[in-house]
Amino acid sequence: MLFNSYFFIFIFLPVAWLGYFALNKYKMVDLAKSWLLGCSLFFYGYYNPSYLPLILVSILVNHAITTQLQNDKNERHKTSLFYFSLCFNLGLLGYFKYMNFFLDNFSALTTIHLEPLKIILPLGISFYTLQQVAYLIDVYQGVAGEKRFIDYALFVTFFPYLLSGPIGHYSEIMPQFESLRAKVFNYRNVALGLFVFTIGLSKKVLIADTLSGWVSDGYLHPEKLHFFHAWGTSLSYTFQLYFDFSGYSDMAIGLGLLFNIKIPQNFNSPFRAGNINDFWARWHMTLSLFIRTYIFTPLVKCMPKTTFGYSMIAMFLAMTIAGIWHGAAWTFVIYGMLHGLAIVIHYYWKKRKKKVNYFLAWLVTFNFVNFTFIIFRSRTLTEAKHVVMGMLGLQGFQFPKMGISFINKLGAKMGPYMSNDQNLQLIIIIVSFILIFKAQNTSELQESFKPRKRLAVLTACMFVICLFGLNRVSEFIYFNF
Repeated sequence: MLFNSYFFIFIFLPVAWLGYFALNKYKMVDLAKSWLLGCSLFFYGYYNPSYLPLILVSILVNHAITTQLQNDKNERHKTSLFYFSLCFNLGLLGYFKYMNFFLDNFSALTTIHLEPLKIILPLGISFYTLQQVAYLIDVYQGVAGEKRFIDYALFVTFFPYLLSGPIGHYSEIMPQFESLRAKVFNYRNVALGLFVFTIGLSKKVLIADTLSGWVSDGYLHPEKLHFFHAWGTSLSYTFQLYFDFSGYSDMAIGLGLLFNIKIPQNFNSPFRAGNINDFWARWHMTLSLFIRTYIFTPLVKCMPKTTFGYSMIAMFLAMTIAGIWHGAAWTFVIYGMLHGLAIVIHYYWKKRKKKVNYFLAWLVTFNFVNFTFIIFRSRTLTEAKHVVMGMLGLQGFQFPKMGISFINKLGAKMGPYMSNDQNLQLIIIIVSFILIFKAQNTSELQESFKPRKRLAVLTACMFVICLFGLNRVSEFIYFNF
């Protein structure tokens, strides 16, 4: 089920919301949690019911293991059980997400041809696996503990963040469900939740979905992209990805607030970053926290020595793993490696205490991110190569006709006048830059939020405008990861 669908907005959400608060009103707290768990499982299975058995098995096994980890006093048994549970979770993820990638590469490297398996990638498996792995590690380290199945299952499946995050931690999500304030209707949270949800819906419907058509057209024949068309395609995808994913995160946060649950922030104006490290501190923040806590830190501890050099090796490996997490293709591997290398270079530069003009630092960072998103979007490295060649003018340098005679004197080729469609693309790219740099981000708007009639009317108008765009319902990009 999609957040940006009529069924979700007008049927599922009101039923789930009213049922939850009605049961809490009559002090049926566990029944209210069960209701919300049932709604979340229905939400997950609505698209394809065959996904349900896997997530249920994952939840049952992980809950049984974490319960045993809390009760077992034998450290040796606990360690064995912990590593078994890691293998179980990563094994499920590896089979469904990476098995065919492994078979393809094995066939390419050997004379043995292996047919790909008919595997359907379950929605959200990357996110609910990471969430459970994080909880598993916290339980093993003794910083988290919970024995009630209903609470654990609700933590994993809570529908606002189930499919694409933000990635939450048990210690920050479930105590909110236990709070008395979370069980009572809160007018301010409802107003704020609808406001934030509408911002996210606007990002998705009005910007990301509009840009998606130009991105698809550009990547359909990347070998034909000339200079301006290639730049338009790459920038369109960068902004499509940002507004699509941050829009989803905003909607998830807004939906959480409707239930009096504060879901962690996932974006903080990432394209304002002046270096690549700052970018990752602002982009997909919950994933960045997971990488730092559960991948980078253990890798550092595994190194022979705790030195700057070994820390940089750990950082490079952690970012490579983050790239692989996004998908089973060499493009994602290279994407992660490039970001790992960029972060290492940044830290070496910082260690030498070299200062760079902010605008120049921002320009380098933004273009690096834009370049790596080309690899991220491309199905093959050849496709990415053609887009980059187009951006460098190696596939043509065609100026649109603008009535400027000196361009002809330079010998450059003049193309046709820009179509209305191309004009609209340029306008949306410019508007995207303005929004990114001049407008308050969603977190800042939340902090300054005050329920007022004028703001309510503006939110309602934006919501109605978005409703007209729901006839072209599209999935969120991160559903594929």
